Amino acid sequence: MQPLRVVVVGASSGLGRCIGVGLGRRGARVALMARRADRLASAAEETGAGTLAIECDVTDEASCRAAIERAAAELGGIDAVVYTPGIGPLSMVAATDQATWRRVFDTNVIGAALVTAAAIPHLEASRGKAIFLSSVSASTTPPWPGLGSYAVSKAALDKLVEAWRAEHPSVNFVRFVIGECAGGEGEGRTEFSAGWDMAVAAEVVPIWMARGYMTGAMVDIDDVISVMAAIVDGGPTMANQTVYVAARHVAPG
Repeated sequence: MQPLRVVVVGASSGLGRCIGVGLGRRGARVALMARRADRLASAAEETGAGTLAIECDVTDEASCRAAIERAAAELGGIDAVVYTPGIGPLSMVAATDQATWRRVFDTNVIGAALVTAAAIPHLEASRGKAIFLSSVSASTTPPWPGLGSYAVSKAALDKLVEAWRAEHPSVNFVRFVIGECAGGEGEGRTEFSAGWDMAVAAEVVPIWMARGYMTGAMVDIDDVISVMAAIVDGGPTMANQTVYVAARHVAPG
């Protein structure tokens, strides 16, 4: 049996890197994509021989198409695409400027659309899967104060997934919702909170805790990788689902 051919976008750090390395170590042929070539090379070396490191800027349509075409050519096709990029600037909605809104949507929503559009012919040929990391703030809780732009973008991503399902029924589209997660170590550690205004954090974190959004129970990275591997390798039972991964608990929905 031939190994599955998987593209992981956003694989230079955080959950994307952990997922890409984890899938490769579990036997998949992996193409790791992100903007930072040095981080990608390090991740590919960690993953093992045969791993591809392909530069890709998800905010640039030509870059997305070129990266996907290279991955398909070198892998001999694509069985799954995992889209992990997600930025969440810490800012109250009233203080979020136009540039920030554009940056959030360019990465979290439009990038997902561009990558998927480039990959659709290959996924239709393999009857493959497209998997998108979603958020509890867009699916199981009200938006967290200070992360309004992130929650809105993830809600838009969820609707984008439904639109893909409606137009391309031969491809399996999966929403992958992860609970609180610190994300890896070293270069694999998440950079989600990098650059946050600590004055805003001091204001909103107590609200998150008081409302029960932040519990301190962190999702285990190995659980995330194991469930992702099951989705990538799964048959029709994993098609067009939402899968939730919480701290030491996994429940398909």
